[in-house]
Amino acid sequence: MPISPRAGQPAAAEDLVDVDALLTAYHDRHPDLADPAQRVSFGTSGHRGSALRGSFNADHILATTQAICEYRASTGVDGPLFLGIDTHALSAPALATALRVLVAHGVAVRIAPDGEATPTPVISHAILGHNRERAASGRGLADGIVITPSHNPPADGGFKYNPTHGGPADTSVTKVIQDRANALLDAGLVGVSQVSYADARAAAVVHDYVGAYVEDLADIIDLDAIRSAGVRIGVDPLGGASLVYWQAIAERYKLDLNVVNTTVDPTFAFMTTDWDGKIRMDPSSPYAMASLLRLAGSFDVALANDADADRHGVVTPGVGLLNPNHFLSVAIDYLFGHRVDWPAGTAIGKTLVSSSMIDRVGAGLGRGVVEVPVGFKWFVDGLIGGTLGFGGEESAGASFLRRGGGVWTTDKDGLIACLLAAEITAVTGRDPGRAYAELTERYGAPAYRRVDAPATPAQKKVLAALTPESLGASRLAGAPVTAALSHAPGNGAAIGGVKVVTDDAWFAARPSGTEDVYKIYAESFRGADHLDTVLAEAQTLVDAALTRG
Repeated sequence: MPISPRAGQPAAAEDLVDVDALLTAYHDRHPDLADPAQRVSFGTSGHRGSALRGSFNADHILATTQAICEYRASTGVDGPLFLGIDTHALSAPALATALRVLVAHGVAVRIAPDGEATPTPVISHAILGHNRERAASGRGLADGIVITPSHNPPADGGFKYNPTHGGPADTSVTKVIQDRANALLDAGLVGVSQVSYADARAAAVVHDYVGAYVEDLADIIDLDAIRSAGVRIGVDPLGGASLVYWQAIAERYKLDLNVVNTTVDPTFAFMTTDWDGKIRMDPSSPYAMASLLRLAGSFDVALANDADADRHGVVTPGVGLLNPNHFLSVAIDYLFGHRVDWPAGTAIGKTLVSSSMIDRVGAGLGRGVVEVPVGFKWFVDGLIGGTLGFGGEESAGASFLRRGGGVWTTDKDGLIACLLAAEITAVTGRDPGRAYAELTERYGAPAYRRVDAPATPAQKKVLAALTPESLGASRLAGAPVTAALSHAPGNGAAIGGVKVVTDDAWFAARPSGTEDVYKIYAESFRGADHLDTVLAEAQTLVDAALTRG
């Protein structure tokens, strides 16, 4: 898709959401259930939508929370539920709605004080911390809900469920919740239990998320090394939930850390617009990160998170914003070389659209690489069991084990990824940008790109069901195809698309879960021109398959 001429420019008045209209629509508008886009639909990370489009309203949250209460009761989950929100305008009213249903079902809800936002990884950390001593008995186990659309535009809302393992719910769980929620919508919400907000708020228990998470950080990051080296750190929370956490981290560990933007505004008017001219809090986008990029030379490393802090952005003076794949490669190389207490057999987890540089780094380290479909849920079991030391996605999401080898979170944690960039700088004396340059000298320099193309819902369905045979690719950009996949080699799960591989290049095509587009990811170790050829041939193959239908 073409880059908007306004990409990277400050948001204009016409870009800003009308918050009053958005909140009115949340409370007053009811979904048109004849429109599939206005029903509850769990993608790779919960249900997302906007009140202005009829896809995220009080009805959706009432029905979905009721379905979650029924699910947790049916599976014997009887401990507290950790509930968090980000700073999108729809998050606070959705919390109030959910709280009324949860308390009506006798759920012991844990919330942050005074409407404070809570990052997604902090909820995962809290669930795992509570359940650590209770796993053997299976009694009193906690789960959680995070109300966030992640990096999506300001008019959007999101609602996701994390079961007792602390990570994103698997499709087998979300399908049950989704189907029950839609049945409740069809029934006009008959069967939904709720109490008044006043009673719900009085019953909720305030939990010190900030203190518990920040105090534990020394068990996963070498904060002493960062402080001793005097690493100059700049942080832009992008108006999101990480703000108070970064402030607490700087104070608790006495770091040379400057939060360069403390504004929290539901319109996100301080943002520069993304590639398509929309406001989007994406720390992996050079357009959304334009303001922090201008400050790159003022710090040894500059960092950012999206609205719920499950994604990271890393900026260095010499390179600017690191491509997420580049930082993942550097992080893996560093962690597996410096975490001496990790088990020798611990492997590396990557999604199938992440860079093959990770495979080359893994081979150099003598570590296995487990390639899974898109979605952090695929890393949950490996992180809990310690068979994976690291799990990462090309969309700037990652988590890894504690310094001693135990599980930290089973959801993406942008805070620890950012702090790791500072640790790498402190311990090695070179920032992650320079570290990646050294990796390319060892393993080659891949060119990587993702492109989006329009696709109807029907075409997206065809693409999700594509097989290597139906694609019909035997050669790609002049080289023989060495693998054509519709299932991930790491766990055999369907990838919802296809991946075609040669010795020095690959592409993958899959439909978007939230937009009417399909995505082609491609990489070449033979340079940018060869990557262009790979992408052109990939798009021709995919378009032909979609035409055949």
